[in-house]
Amino acid sequence: MKNKNEKENHFEILQDTSSNWKVFVILITAFFMIIISIFMGIAAYSTSNDKIVSGVFVKGVNVSGLNKQEARYKIEQAIKEKMSENLSLVHNEYETTVNLKQINARFDIDSALEKAYEIGRDSNIIINTVEVLKTMVSNINIDPILTVDQEILTKELEDVSTKLPDTVIQSSYYIEGDELIITKGSKGQVVDVEQTTNKIEQAIQDLSYIDQKVEMITKEASPNEIDIEKIHQEIYKAPVDAYYTTNPYVVHPHENGVDFAISVEEAKAILAEEKAEYSIPLKYIAPSVTTNMIGNEAFPDLISSFSTRYNARDRDRTTNLILASNKINGTVVMPGETFSFNKVVGKRTIEAGYKDAPIYQDGKVVDGLAGGICQISTTLYNAVLYANLEIVERRNHQFVPSYSDPGLDATVVYGAIDFKFKNNREYPIKIICSVSGGVAKFELYGLRQQNEYQVELSSKVISTTATSIKSVTYKTVKQNGQVISSGIINRDTYKRH
Repeated sequence: MKNKNEKENHFEILQDTSSNWKVFVILITAFFMIIISIFMGIAAYSTSNDKIVSGVFVKGVNVSGLNKQEARYKIEQAIKEKMSENLSLVHNEYETTVNLKQINARFDIDSALEKAYEIGRDSNIIINTVEVLKTMVSNINIDPILTVDQEILTKELEDVSTKLPDTVIQSSYYIEGDELIITKGSKGQVVDVEQTTNKIEQAIQDLSYIDQKVEMITKEASPNEIDIEKIHQEIYKAPVDAYYTTNPYVVHPHENGVDFAISVEEAKAILAEEKAEYSIPLKYIAPSVTTNMIGNEAFPDLISSFSTRYNARDRDRTTNLILASNKINGTVVMPGETFSFNKVVGKRTIEAGYKDAPIYQDGKVVDGLAGGICQISTTLYNAVLYANLEIVERRNHQFVPSYSDPGLDATVVYGAIDFKFKNNREYPIKIICSVSGGVAKFELYGLRQQNEYQVELSSKVISTTATSIKSVTYKTVKQNGQVISSGIINRDTYKRH
């Protein structure tokens, strides 16, 4: 009997234990279900309105509990307070700046806010709950994407590259009187545009440029080897007699012949010497019949003209204008031929008679050799535009010059920036220019065609900020009063003084 009672008591104990465990499991399950329900309720509440969930940051700015409009304003203000207007670039002792507005540097705040707003708004409530809990516990920061105007930044860095104190100097040549002057280039540094662009973008992205300057990445470049045979081929010209025909009426101006006064082998021997500049003697071969012998019949019609005014009391600057214009005056550009300002005018040197006159450099007005001759290239540029000739190469100034409207200027720097145009007419063009009495004037003569065009130019400033001016230049071509074509020929950006 005793064993039977003990077994019954043991069974009752087991039954009680099993009942207690079931009750415990039910309570624990109920507790977790209540907790999950509470968190799911919090998640549902957090995403049932237009507020961003708790624990979300954009560019380090806490946007928890804000709608998109409130968050955008808060982020924009924070970035505005943190970001500096200029980014400093350095290369050894050389330093310059890039204006962030000018390169259109901006953060895509809207896309970042959209990502922030979508947190906890998935179609699956469980995923929403997990995301909301995750951000509440550990926070999340969304970094907006940075965009810059790559074209403007590239142009800025290429311009900076030419101004480095140790930049590469390319070998070049020009004709001075009866000599071919060849200047030997030298190794130097150039800006690695791609890598420096990436470095600038990263510095803006993490705002590190505020506290430290960005070191430009440069690479060594060597000048091209002097190819005297190629130079000889380029400058050699046989003399051509001037003549004209009347059926149809075609004028063929004369061309002087030019050649080395020594053999190519002798020229190579000169180049074998270690010198910075070489002089190769030239000889000119006059044709039997020159254009002047034909008289006014050679270039009877004025195709276009343009004038700019200068301060005649500034004698040094006036001297520079006269020297440059004299180099160009009388130049004949044959059909299909390309005119190069730097090639025709040549290197601007003290020996050539050029004087120091005001120029723009690094945002300041300083005296520089041959200052002012950009007025000659600008005046010629406008005359070429009105003649409806093809522009091959042209670049605007860093600042708007006093003698030109924005978008209607053409800067030149020997060895770096040229102004070129092509004679796309059927007849030769003769350039006549003068600098006198405070007026620089260019006239292009040739033969008018039956389908002659009239050109109208206009420029307009489309944007002005504290640091830059942007302009658009329009060209309208008419024939017999009817518009043939009209459109934008230049979009330029200038720095402000």
